[in-house]
Amino acid sequence: MPRFFTSRIDGSHGLVTGEDARHIALSLRMKTGEEVTLCNNGVDYQCVLEEITPENVTCRVLRTEPCQAEADVRLHLFQAMPKGEKAEIIVQKAVELGVYDITFVLTSRCISRPDEKSFAKKLKRYAKISLEAAKQSGRGIVPQVYGLITLSQAVQKLSECDSAVWCYEKGGVPMAKLGLKSGSEIGLLIGSEGGFSEEEAARISAAGVQPVGLGRRILRCETAPLAAAAIIMNLTGNM
Repeated sequence: MPRFFTSRIDGSHGLVTGEDARHIALSLRMKTGEEVTLCNNGVDYQCVLEEITPENVTCRVLRTEPCQAEADVRLHLFQAMPKGEKAEIIVQKAVELGVYDITFVLTSRCISRPDEKSFAKKLKRYAKISLEAAKQSGRGIVPQVYGLITLSQAVQKLSECDSAVWCYEKGGVPMAKLGLKSGSEIGLLIGSEGGFSEEEAARISAAGVQPVGLGRRILRCETAPLAAAAIIMNLTGNM
């Protein structure tokens, strides 16, 4: 059944506009009486189409249920800014794996250092990738993408989570020993291509963020967040 995100929905009716309305009317050529799923804030609304135009699609709500694809943990990914198209890969796959949101961080070893104007353009692209990945994977929310923030700001946000970990190429505690719990807020920090400097590593650990290892092999910066997210989801019963 087709899925669409909208904030314009209540207990009885929902409204789809913009590109999604055009997709329903012109690409899918759906008819009144057919059913769709509308998603908002982790809730799935099973609806029947009542009125269809390329600008507006009105739906009547038949029933609601929590989205079964949403994790019961909120995994916040803090990713040091990578170069090239790696950021797009990270956004797409992290959304598929169930992260709650993604924040890009500027660290001392980041090769890519976009200015405010160019990063604003990138954010629009990342938001679109997040939306499409959320649709494809059956998510009940569209994870937000934020940034750029400093490492100090990231560490502060990590300290506000119930559990906070960072992946360190020099190793750390296995995630299985951390006692990560379902229903909690978990922060995950990943470095860029060059990892973290020794001074940054000391600052992160001093703030109480737990260093963790991902095995015997050193992973690329676009592989590490995906491996770590999958492990966290598995350990908390969300795979």
